[in-house]
Amino acid sequence: MSLAFNEEQRSLKDTARDFVQANSPVESLRELRDSKDKTGFSRDIWSQMIELGWGGIIFPEAYGGFDFGVKGLAASMEEFGRTLVASPVLSTVALSGSVILNAGNETQKQELLSSIAAGELLVSLALEEGVRHNPTTITTQAEKNDNGFVINGRKTLVMDGHVADQLIVVTRTSGQSSDQKGISLFLVDAQAVGLQITRTHLTDSRNYARIELNNVQVSDSALIGQVDEGFEPLDKALDVARICLSAELFGSIQEAFERTIEYLKERKQFGVLIGTFQGLQHRAAHMYTEIQLCKSLLMDALHALESGKDKAPALVSAAKAKISETAELVTNEAVQLHGGIGVTDEFEIGFFLKRARVAQLLLGDAHFHYGRYATLEKF
Repeated sequence: MSLAFNEEQRSLKDTARDFVQANSPVESLRELRDSKDKTGFSRDIWSQMIELGWGGIIFPEAYGGFDFGVKGLAASMEEFGRTLVASPVLSTVALSGSVILNAGNETQKQELLSSIAAGELLVSLALEEGVRHNPTTITTQAEKNDNGFVINGRKTLVMDGHVADQLIVVTRTSGQSSDQKGISLFLVDAQAVGLQITRTHLTDSRNYARIELNNVQVSDSALIGQVDEGFEPLDKALDVARICLSAELFGSIQEAFERTIEYLKERKQFGVLIGTFQGLQHRAAHMYTEIQLCKSLLMDALHALESGKDKAPALVSAAKAKISETAELVTNEAVQLHGGIGVTDEFEIGFFLKRARVAQLLLGDAHFHYGRYATLEKF
């Protein structure tokens, strides 16, 4: 097993690095936030990303994609994390695209995935119903009627939900609220009668939404996959998104660490470079070793996921848990070691801490994933 990207994946990574540094530095996120941009990301940047292939990076060529796999997307996400790029890659491509790829019928794949790859369609997954990630705790109901299904319920933390053209709504069609069996997936138009979408603002200045579904009628053709059998393809898609989010977070903590090291080499106190202080060197060394461990876990999980190994879900959870913990450590240290300027909004290091705090919780925090790992490994 290789713990490094291959030549093709490194080329994708280099392309992503050059693109975001030239077109979407951290300052771009600040501008989106300060201008209270209604979209929450740059449509122009997204169009350029589509032209470069990120809209279909993980989809097979038969569906308008480029079939570069999860590793190729994760390599790019790592670079997106370095400049905190705001885009629908995670919500539409990694998460919703994977749900359709795993559970959709041939018609849905042909129509939806090709539209996503071409940049013509934004899709968001409406999953969460509480403040913590729990993909089996579903109370949103989908009941069969003569015209298809009628859906009632509430969702929260829907990534890019307010700009989505379509929503994949996770519902319960049978069983109890915590059962894996009985979960069904439905494609719902964002303009559907009875659907209310409210944009929410979190500290990382990214896009999220709350959704209410009041007697939303959908046809039988809106069902993605089989009735009551939605959890397995959903969980597989979540693992793709989890590892891509982990890659993004890993890129962010590398950038925060490197910026901090540069500051330690430049900042003087009492005429002495603070990077020469042994106590600060110890803290930097601790961060470095934790980051290297994260890299190994990330690559191990990516290899297992792309190879279809049985242990892949456990390794994805291990990577997400450890990278989330390390993100908290590194961003806390980065802000503190920058001293007074570290806590000012004018200085960019705080943006990395804010993104880390939200990304740590998205798609499962460390507590959730350590528990999942223990269950999957049967400890």
